[in-house]
Amino acid sequence: MTGQTKLSVKKWSPEDRPREKLLSKGIYSLSNAELLAIIIGSGNQNESAVDLAQRILQEANNNINQLGKFSVKHLISRFKGIGEAKAVSIVAALELGKRRQSEDIQSREKIRNSRDIYDFFHPILGDLPHEEFWALFVNRSHQIIDKLKISQGGVSGTLVDVKLIYKEAIARLASGIILCHNHPSGVAIPSKNDDHITAKIREGIKLLDMTLIDHLIVCDGDFYSYSDQGRIG
Repeated sequence: MTGQTKLSVKKWSPEDRPREKLLSKGIYSLSNAELLAIIIGSGNQNESAVDLAQRILQEANNNINQLGKFSVKHLISRFKGIGEAKAVSIVAALELGKRRQSEDIQSREKIRNSRDIYDFFHPILGDLPHEEFWALFVNRSHQIIDKLKISQGGVSGTLVDVKLIYKEAIARLASGIILCHNHPSGVAIPSKNDDHITAKIREGIKLLDMTLIDHLIVCDGDFYSYSDQGRIG
């Protein structure tokens, strides 16, 4: 006896199909699974696109942020019906969401506190399996001029060329520099090397009539601020 075949999305009533539901009721009427189903487009022999999307979300603990950490390889290997094209579409859509969040923060222009720095960099650094070191250049009013990735390393660290930071800050006529890097371990505690780099850059940019405003260590959901801890002045 053959098993029951899942009803194709095309055979659902129009009000229950994700695309039609979006058009008739608006984007906010859709669940996360329905939005993901639109990206996927189709399911497999045993699951509709929505069923498949629900299963993917379940593996991510129904957490979009956690889903953003899934790689193309992971999606293909774990879910029947997700090939390379669909996996790339999912990863690309989630990356766009991260970049939108980052640009929303940048559009505010002014950095007021460590939370603003975290909100700016978390979409960039929060999900990475390796360490990256970034610099944010600001004017005297702490308005953002530009951001720049200084280096990229492995799981446990990355080399930082302080001369490059000075050079790029001068080129942008920056008055202040904000440093930020991530700890893929999830532990937002500075290492001795983090302390050394912070002190070295802080002293070096004084000669350039610039200020080190903060150095943030970003993890997913947590951060450490040298400024908040009174270790910048």
